[in-house]
Amino acid sequence: MKQLIIEKNEAGQRFDKFLAKLLKEAPSSFIHKMLRKKNITLNGKKADGSEKLLLNDEVKLFLADETIEKFSVPAGQIEAESANLTKHDSNKLDIVFENEDIIMINKPSGMLSQKAKPEDVSLIEYMLSYLLQTGELTTEMLKTFKPGICNRLDRNTSGIVVGGKTMKGLQKMSEAFKERTIHKYYLCIVKGILKDRNTIEGFLVKDHSTNKVIISKNDPNDSESLPIKTEYIPIANNDTLTLLKVNLITGRSHQIRAHLSSIGHPIIGDFKYGSATINEQYNKKYNIKSQLLHAYEVVYTPMQLKVHTEIPKDMDHVLRGENIWQPGIQEALEAQY
Repeated sequence: MKQLIIEKNEAGQRFDKFLAKLLKEAPSSFIHKMLRKKNITLNGKKADGSEKLLLNDEVKLFLADETIEKFSVPAGQIEAESANLTKHDSNKLDIVFENEDIIMINKPSGMLSQKAKPEDVSLIEYMLSYLLQTGELTTEMLKTFKPGICNRLDRNTSGIVVGGKTMKGLQKMSEAFKERTIHKYYLCIVKGILKDRNTIEGFLVKDHSTNKVIISKNDPNDSESLPIKTEYIPIANNDTLTLLKVNLITGRSHQIRAHLSSIGHPIIGDFKYGSATINEQYNKKYNIKSQLLHAYEVVYTPMQLKVHTEIPKDMDHVLRGENIWQPGIQEALEAQY
């Protein structure tokens, strides 16, 4: 028999999901059979797996040690994963906010938010390395809980990614994104002059063959079409470019890039939705190799929390070089909602 007491990073999740992590190699049918036969109990009572675990709940597994060992992830594998994670240089992380449950990281352009292939090293690996090195995460914790991120950015989009260090933080921030009580503001430099604040709407359909999205003003009556809403706030401009602060009202894949391009104001450096000629011009002049789009600010109303970054260096370089930058521009960005 094995007895476990639920700790803070295990509380808040369904009992069957916890058991699936604990007995990772066991089929779901086995776990539910053990629950029905009371070979696995919760607080001394029969459970069906749908229960939400609470701090200090007692779990008992009336199973042979050999059975538990057979279905558990080998300790050596967890230790190897932990050791491998700590090899990553967590100094690469630009942490802009952190408390006991939440972490907000300024992701650089070129870094994946999460793995696309097993061999990738993404923001998540660097975050886990940091938490292991600070002692906020242990090898033992990795058996039943792994911190994660609540929003993703394209590889070549920089800016704030929100992560949950604990189960409480992960659930709270994931819910905030789903219910839109957390607001995301982006910076971008676009072709042309925009002077008035405006909200644009439309419909987005993904073209899977090109991995691009298509924007239309009217509903295309496609089963995969999604309504989108984007607000832009002009901050400064010259005679050819405008710096925008963008309020992402609906969060769809490539929404800002495709939506602005659809109204004739593509983002500089966007080789997927922008102008190849203009992009080449700014590549030669400022070595711009990806879209000048940055997740600049996060506002979380329930906590009265507002977090922002500095203007990224590549954007600052263009703003100064094109005489768009002016004193007080950072303050103007912070003031606009």
